[in-house]
Amino acid sequence: MDNTLQRMKELTEKLDKAAKAYYQEDREIMSNLEYDRLYDELAALEQETGTVLANSPTIRVGYESLEQLPKEAHESPMLSLDKTKDREVLREFIGSHKTLLSWKLDGLTIVLTYEKGELAKAVTRGNGVIGEVITNNARVFKNIPLRIPYKGRLVLRGEAIITYSDFERINESIEDVDAKYKNPRNLCSGSVRQLNNEITAKRNVRFYAFSLVSTQPMPDAGGTVQIVSPADSAQTVDFHNSREEQFVWLKKQGFDVVEYRVVTGETLDDAMEYFSTAVAANDFPSDGLVALYDDIAYGESLGTTAKFPRNAFAFKWADEMRETHLLEIEWSPSRTGLINPVAIFEPVELEGTTVSRASVHNVSILKELKLGIGDTIKVYKANMIIPQIAENLTKSGNLTIPDKCPVCGQEARIRCENEVESLYCMNPGCAAKKIKAFTLFTSRDAMNIDGLSEATLEKFIGKGFIHDFGDIFEIAKHRDEIVTMEGFGEKSFENLMTSLEKAKDTTLARVIYSLGIANIGLSNAKVICRYFDDDLEKIRQANEEEVSSIEGIGPVIAKSLVDYFRIEENNRKLDHLMSHLRLHREESSGEQVFAGLTFVITGSVEHFANRSEVKSYIEARGGKVTGSVTKKTNYLINNDTTSSSAKNKKARELEIPILSEEDFLKLEYEKGGLKNAD
Repeated sequence: MDNTLQRMKELTEKLDKAAKAYYQEDREIMSNLEYDRLYDELAALEQETGTVLANSPTIRVGYESLEQLPKEAHESPMLSLDKTKDREVLREFIGSHKTLLSWKLDGLTIVLTYEKGELAKAVTRGNGVIGEVITNNARVFKNIPLRIPYKGRLVLRGEAIITYSDFERINESIEDVDAKYKNPRNLCSGSVRQLNNEITAKRNVRFYAFSLVSTQPMPDAGGTVQIVSPADSAQTVDFHNSREEQFVWLKKQGFDVVEYRVVTGETLDDAMEYFSTAVAANDFPSDGLVALYDDIAYGESLGTTAKFPRNAFAFKWADEMRETHLLEIEWSPSRTGLINPVAIFEPVELEGTTVSRASVHNVSILKELKLGIGDTIKVYKANMIIPQIAENLTKSGNLTIPDKCPVCGQEARIRCENEVESLYCMNPGCAAKKIKAFTLFTSRDAMNIDGLSEATLEKFIGKGFIHDFGDIFEIAKHRDEIVTMEGFGEKSFENLMTSLEKAKDTTLARVIYSLGIANIGLSNAKVICRYFDDDLEKIRQANEEEVSSIEGIGPVIAKSLVDYFRIEENNRKLDHLMSHLRLHREESSGEQVFAGLTFVITGSVEHFANRSEVKSYIEARGGKVTGSVTKKTNYLINNDTTSSSAKNKKARELEIPILSEEDFLKLEYEKGGLKNAD
């Protein structure tokens, strides 16, 4: 029993880490196949022992969403579905009941609320209890109706997806091979949760309804339900106790509803034949099917388990497997020093394409699989997209993990973090690590150079094209070699040249920020440059006392700035950079009504494109924006002024006003009026 419980704890911990990476961080550290295998093993052990651990994934749903968007509790919990890969298990569930068999779409589940015929709210699934409010983004989904005929209150659920064709279109527009998205689900998740819905709109996100949660008449101002005329569709809707009737009604309201077939256990095979044939040609991602009882009352009478509703069941496709032989392990360095193992194997056909490589993720997985050159391995595509190693049949374990970095040739060492072993380059001067500084330099708030992604910078640094920031503006000398590189060509090279020419026109504040001086963000850089009247030589010669005397600039920032310019090599590199630039003064946006005020911005915004635009707006009017709430903060901007987020709690503790965007704009008007009165 002790060994069994220990195994259950191990399985729970592994599944917990994998679920956290998948739901909260949009990355995969374990294949779907491996996750399902371990999950089934844990469920079997729980049934055998009668014990369920408190943090078991068999009773927990998902993970709490990130704090990048306002959060809100769902009116009713969103549970996962029990699942099987066995058709007979599915047939047993269906039995003689009329059942709707539909696609299990692979995207992001969204809950929509309509009131008085208007889209009022959209919330992600989140952890099933609390989700993220993404209303502003849902309004630009490709096929969501913003107004519907029904004038009552409607709550429905569906899946937001990005089609394969749009996924490929977006990836084709990204010239850097290494910067392309891995699969439609991750692209969709990031698109739905953007802070700027202009980006969401360009991604062509689509919504397919799969469940009607509730309909009810809207109460009047006094809170009572109004008596409506028969012609008014705000009256209660009779769905005749049928889920299919709900689907038909949703279609009439203007929603795209997930495709389905009506089946019983006897007619299941014909429907399964249709779906299994159609899945290969579908333009949308699907990882299986969902069976839902049509009889609403019967389904609801069955209730739920701690995790699953009993009126629905999921069927997952069996993954197409191929045997092949491992040829080598390629060790791929990253900007963080992490060196990732990639399996190279004899090419095989999977899901209609030829594959020959798969990420092994880390040294722990490499060791667990006991990989060795020449081993016979089974490979598959997770969700028909991502190549993975499912199993090693021969397990020779003859691999030697390198002790030298493939980029710089210096020491590489295995480090264990959170019980996961990974290989790292230990050389702080490794070219692969330089990417961090250059990535900041080319970023939007710094020099804003399009066409130089992290992956492209890594390639240029690895080839010796770039040693300091000024070299970026001399990249044309390597034209002949660049146009022959993978992911490049004449057009992409010319686009890069255009971007570099545009980036030469900039401000001193952007230059100072782009240097990556410790503790100096763009806001601080603007304050410093404004104080020294955009005179670079005055900034170089300034002492700590003078800099720290600037309003909003303390001794820590002052020391960082002065220390940076004390190093002759830094000045030499800056001179090289400045020889390519054309500086102009920061544009002023009127009176400095926020001078001396410090703001923190959190949550989503609606009157501005994104939080960066709010930040620029404040700074142009003399204010300062920081990332955390402290006693020096004057105002916290958050449209969800009543939320219990960490920043809201901190602001309340310090008695700092929490402003919505409307409050903020009103504050600007009031302060502008006060200044004029003065």
